[in-house]
Amino acid sequence: MSLAEDGPTARSSVGHVHDGLLFDDATQLTDVAGRFLTEGLAAGEAAVVATGAWAAGLLREALGDDPRLHLVDRADVYRARTPAAITAVRQLTDRYVAEGVTRVRVVGELDFGSTEQDRVEWQRYEAVVNHALAPWPLWGLCVFDTQRLPEPVLECARRTHSTLVTGGSRSPNPDFLDPVTYLRGLGAPHEALEEEPPRIAVRGVTDFIGLRHAVAGELATTHGPRDVLEDFTLAVDEMTSNAVRHGGPPVDLFLWSSAEKVVCRITDRGRGIDDPFAGYGPAHGEDLSRGGMGLWLARQLCDHVDVTRTDSSTSVRLIAHLR
Repeated sequence: MSLAEDGPTARSSVGHVHDGLLFDDATQLTDVAGRFLTEGLAAGEAAVVATGAWAAGLLREALGDDPRLHLVDRADVYRARTPAAITAVRQLTDRYVAEGVTRVRVVGELDFGSTEQDRVEWQRYEAVVNHALAPWPLWGLCVFDTQRLPEPVLECARRTHSTLVTGGSRSPNPDFLDPVTYLRGLGAPHEALEEEPPRIAVRGVTDFIGLRHAVAGELATTHGPRDVLEDFTLAVDEMTSNAVRHGGPPVDLFLWSSAEKVVCRITDRGRGIDDPFAGYGPAHGEDLSRGGMGLWLARQLCDHVDVTRTDSSTSVRLIAHLR
């Protein structure tokens, strides 16, 4: 049975389609993903594999070394930081469309990392792309190995893909959550370093320039890659500036550091932006002259950015790994 015979095929011809496959063994993966790619090639679409080496080898073998199949390095598509990954997927799609195809099919397999913070960051990505990639002529089949992946990742698969592929058919996913609802329910992972005394604690920021120098001075004494620390300093500066300009006073800043990471939390008494997609692209699209790039910049400069809101405050937590 063709995968296109079940499910919302009209939608699949325009804009982003985000399917999920939870597979139990190699045969299920090659049967479903192989058919997905073969049907795309038959329709004159681009067929791309961006998975781990094991899955990529199986699919290459299943398709008989078809020269039209594009195997790309997973790390080149799913970059270390999620906004960069979104940009990379858009660029990949644009590149193949410029060559004359009407749509790009991608079998993708994320690396959810080894920590809770990594996992939550990529769980967010799976929800955000439903919004961020919506206009692109892209049909993604995200594959999840049920024998290897932890339950929170499998739960993410069930919650962030509107259509699941089982056997030979596509079916609407009854467990799918609206991305806004899903993102708001994720919360921020625990960070143990915040339980220790901060290296810098400023309540009620008034001397912004002095604070900037204090943060830069503290980070200059931290042992870590200079480029990572410089990026983190810029992100702290951007987020503190945003809090002072757009948030409600007072603005508080706390900074922690260890041999492994640096953490900064900036809190103001405003309600913040009620948009869980904020910071995964420029606020005003391609027109960068209009500003609104602070959170987007911070997400690209830091390993993890968590925004939490209450009725009386907004906090932004920035984390950068030093090794």
